[in-house]
Amino acid sequence: MVTGRARKVRAVRNGASHVNGVEAEVQGTVEPGWEGVRDAFVRNFAERGEHGASVAVYRDGRPVVDLWGGTRDVDGTEPWQRDSVHLIRSATKGVAAAVPLLLHQRGQLDLDAPVGAYWPEYKAAGKERTRVRQLLAHRAGVPVLDTPVPFEDPEAGPRAVAAQAPVWEPGTDHGYHPHTYGWLIGELVRRVTGRSLGRWLAEQITGPRGIDLWIGLPDAEQHRAGTVTRVEPPAVGNGLRLRPKQAVAEAYANPDSLTRRAFASLAPTDENAPAYRAAELPATNGMAGARALAKFYASLIGPVDGHRPLFVPATVALARTEESAGPDRTLVVNTRFGPGYMLHGPASPLLGPSSFGHPGRGGPLGFADPDSSIAFGYTTNGLQKGVTADPRAQALVRAVRAAQATTG
Repeated sequence: MVTGRARKVRAVRNGASHVNGVEAEVQGTVEPGWEGVRDAFVRNFAERGEHGASVAVYRDGRPVVDLWGGTRDVDGTEPWQRDSVHLIRSATKGVAAAVPLLLHQRGQLDLDAPVGAYWPEYKAAGKERTRVRQLLAHRAGVPVLDTPVPFEDPEAGPRAVAAQAPVWEPGTDHGYHPHTYGWLIGELVRRVTGRSLGRWLAEQITGPRGIDLWIGLPDAEQHRAGTVTRVEPPAVGNGLRLRPKQAVAEAYANPDSLTRRAFASLAPTDENAPAYRAAELPATNGMAGARALAKFYASLIGPVDGHRPLFVPATVALARTEESAGPDRTLVVNTRFGPGYMLHGPASPLLGPSSFGHPGRGGPLGFADPDSSIAFGYTTNGLQKGVTADPRAQALVRAVRAAQATTG
């Protein structure tokens, strides 16, 4: 157990470093024994190209790390505030996955039932036997759409994915569904509950528990949102930048590859537009700070602030159960998935074998580790290359692992 009062932090990277002329301060609190996470966070600004970010860790249902720093916008001057929220991209998927698992826990959704039992229109183009479990584990065979759809029409995605012919026979292989995952589980939740996934999340989970995390940012919260920008990772010691493996690089470079087509299933859009933030895309447009992301995962596996855990032990076990593993037809690396969650492995190293969660393309990460009762959240406004294993997030995870080992 961690004891002692949390220590306030006011650390300046390199003693007097600046980002766009603004001192890059790191603020917040850390419990005794967790100072290594603070140090890793500060080094991210100094060594790994961080501009603005937040990181939080819960252990045994209470915060032991809560830090933020830099600027809200990569090219801005306004400091990142304690209540700033940013786009978490595909880290949204781990949040969204809790909804169908809770519906299953409550007896409202059978993971082994055909999707068509809840969504009749889905029984088309060879998808009649697709099971709910296969949607959650990226085994549905529909990672791409023949024609990209706009986010502005909430019915366009579900309608297109219901009509789409699968790339492979559902259930026989796996490949990451970057955008279609959201339309698949979002429509499934709507058919079961009569409510959108984002609304169900707000009414049943985040609202009652005071978690500032949204899939569909309300107008009243738009002022808290910072912008995200793609940035180049800093050069390593020899002046070069780390390069992906050739097969991965070729997959992303080829416009006809399954990889490129899958990531292009959503029509091009401005991720910083208020209308995009307000839409409900359960695969990609969650808005949160690290504190909320860590608190969300802590709430799945244990009591927080007097509330019972959201998941019963059987659902925790289900979330961490491997459903897909091996070469990923979309990401072109070996991945591991449970029903809705990425699992600890080479493509996405988490805290340990019991961990389940989800990264976001470019950096964000959230996960729970039931064996250690630790939950983790990281958000950033500088989205670097890569879908998994972002070096800034991984530096923080290593620091958490070290702190966990020393604090008992």
